[in-house]
Amino acid sequence: MSHNSFGHLFRVTTWGESHGPALGCVVDGCPPRIPLTETDIQPWLDRRRPGQSKFTTQRQEPDAVRILSGVFEGLTTGTPIALHIDNVDQRSKDYGDIAEKFRPGHADLTYDLKYGIRDYRGGGRSSARETAARVAAGAVARKILGDVKIRGALVQLGPHRIDRDRWDWKAVAENPLFCPDPSAVEAWEAYLADIRKRGSSCGAVIEIVADGVPPGLGAPIYAKLDADLAGALMGINAVKGVEIGEGFAAAALTGEDNADEMHMRDGVVAFGTNHAGGILGGISTGQPVVARFAVKPTSSILTPRASVDRQGHEVEVSTKGRHDPCVGIRAVPVGEAMVACVLADHLLRHRAQNPDAPTQARIPRN
Repeated sequence: MSHNSFGHLFRVTTWGESHGPALGCVVDGCPPRIPLTETDIQPWLDRRRPGQSKFTTQRQEPDAVRILSGVFEGLTTGTPIALHIDNVDQRSKDYGDIAEKFRPGHADLTYDLKYGIRDYRGGGRSSARETAARVAAGAVARKILGDVKIRGALVQLGPHRIDRDRWDWKAVAENPLFCPDPSAVEAWEAYLADIRKRGSSCGAVIEIVADGVPPGLGAPIYAKLDADLAGALMGINAVKGVEIGEGFAAAALTGEDNADEMHMRDGVVAFGTNHAGGILGGISTGQPVVARFAVKPTSSILTPRASVDRQGHEVEVSTKGRHDPCVGIRAVPVGEAMVACVLADHLLRHRAQNPDAPTQARIPRN
């Protein structure tokens, strides 16, 4: 199977399946002499790790990362960095009933049509388990980005949205749902408990904000920063939509409302608003980069659904096993990681082409 790599100068290749012995990634293009140890990576994996609350899958994986190459005496060497994560709590027998059946909403059918073979144990390569490797790669990307701060939050759970006037970044780390609105947590937990009790699932919307992104990242046509961000976020399992800045809401605005007015402040361009999400013409403005992505309800549910099997018979499918009632919850650190990888790649590209480019939005003087 090809197409397991993404990025250009900062390039990530992931490998492994949900119920295989291990999974991981190879990060190529990381500059040398950057401090890096397992302790720089593990905290990000711990945020994504399953089994930490009743609202996620109860699969118990420590997700302990090992650096196999590319680091010497605590510093990157400029050679490929191989990261390894063992799988220790597989229950493959839970999936025996779907070995010949296709789960509605899942990738079972398309995998079988494309390859003629699929690993039905937990979804194999299409499982959200694969995203642990992306989070590990994102930790390396963060080291390259330095002072750029990338944070994510769950802004909608099923039909329930946060009150943006109550946004508090500190609250995100204080509840199991990555919710930035403290007043919404209790209602969200009650809604999710009911969904879980019924053996069903729900979707979510995640927002990622990157502060401190320098201007100039991206390109006008085929390397637009927003296009690469959208592609990276769409590449996350179960994602069905991405928007930058105002996104689809911009269609309801007038030109006057949507335009981010500019002023000069201490020799630097200052924007009055950020409807563009920190990107204009595919190039970063120096404002916070803002992206949102929608995650569909988990396809593996207990509720029986009509489907077909590999022999062409109509069947009924009810998926057993341990599943997230809302896979969007653990998608928050995954989204952060993908944004980090894209920004690191574009930062390295920008430095290669424009080594003397300004780090702030200063107007060039002739």
